[in-house]
Amino acid sequence: MIKKINHIGIAVAALEEQIPFYRDILCLEELGTEEVPDQKVRVAMFKVGAINIELLEPTSDDSPIAKFIAKRGNGIHHIAYESDGIVQEIHSFEDKGVQMLDKVPREGAHGSLIAFLHPKSSGKILTELCQVKEG
Repeated sequence: MIKKINHIGIAVAALEEQIPFYRDILCLEELGTEEVPDQKVRVAMFKVGAINIELLEPTSDDSPIAKFIAKRGNGIHHIAYESDGIVQEIHSFEDKGVQMLDKVPREGAHGSLIAFLHPKSSGKILTELCQVKEG
């Protein structure tokens, strides 16, 4: 079941240029930076209330984030909804005719499990499901 919005993903060309705004100007709590090789990105996560802001920097020219930035520039990339049962959620969405980009969850930042819905099934908004790693 979807529990809440977990984070908003923002594509950026360079983390080091954007991190000071979120950390020093907005004074958001910085949760850390890590590389997610499978997705060809480095991410920096910030907490604002119960929601996180995830900055995504491409690590390769063939990264989906690099392609997004080349086409649209820096900006909001996706909204992630937290689920306590991502596998069941995927099956439920497919049963409802939703086109999934990921039919099985894969590893995301901070050890979470993630799966994306195709934007054609969600009003042209890239939508992510995530199941946070316990502990």
